[in-house]
Amino acid sequence: MSGTIYNSGILTLFNTASRSSPDSALLNTIYGYNTGGTSGSGQSPVQALLSAQKNQAADVKQTEQNPAVKTTMAAFTKTINSATTLQQALNNTAVLNVLLTANGLSDQIGNTALAVKVLTSNLQDPASLANVLTDTRWKTLAQTYNLASNGLKVLKNPATIAAITQGYAQITWEKIQDTSTPGISSALTFIQQAGSISTVDQVLGNETVLKVVETALGVPENIAFQDLTAQEQAISTRIDVKNFKNPTFVQNFADRFMTMNNATSNTTASSSSDLTTLAARLTSHFPG
Repeated sequence: MSGTIYNSGILTLFNTASRSSPDSALLNTIYGYNTGGTSGSGQSPVQALLSAQKNQAADVKQTEQNPAVKTTMAAFTKTINSATTLQQALNNTAVLNVLLTANGLSDQIGNTALAVKVLTSNLQDPASLANVLTDTRWKTLAQTYNLASNGLKVLKNPATIAAITQGYAQITWEKIQDTSTPGISSALTFIQQAGSISTVDQVLGNETVLKVVETALGVPENIAFQDLTAQEQAISTRIDVKNFKNPTFVQNFADRFMTMNNATSNTTASSSSDLTTLAARLTSHFPG
């Protein structure tokens, strides 16, 4: 359906059928893929997402009590409270890892210098690093704490530590969900953030949202190597981002992502299995 702008009606049809109908023949005809796959939990990807949303609050609260999470956060709190300067706190790798994880940037762990510079950016300066990076997650991180203005005291605030603890537990729980149903963490992040998106450039600037949109719409990954105009057109010709203000549309779109992501994962796994089988056959026919 390249070049087609999806509307809420089509996605509503997709959502209704995939969540309630055991026979997905109609959807196979419309979308050209199988929606009947199951995750490691035995549920379909859409059912797994629905279950995760239903149990999220209670499960995250329970994850906060996980011994590993409690140990990590206790060490984080002790280090923050004993620090005498902001730089001392941020120079601690464990502290920085918790901050990045709790704010959805665990994939950036290891980029220490970049993280410290972003966290201490002057948000009033348009040229500061937090304001110029294309990945908007960094600016959100800087805005959350505004350390350039608030300093170490904001990190020592019990309310801030509680929020970081919840964020860390949230991401830990999401990663657990991903082990049985890949894509759930991305879908949940998309559902949470979609309402704040009003332009295609905001989609392109948010790595997780972009992944969901590209997967759901079948946008080729190599579009990232094209110029900005081509990237914008690849998204805008397929979807009207104004629909992200509609919670029902967002949920339906997340459902579509889960199904498409599952189909892609199954195809990749199948291709890998085929290559392994081929290699085994070649070895048996041509030993040594």
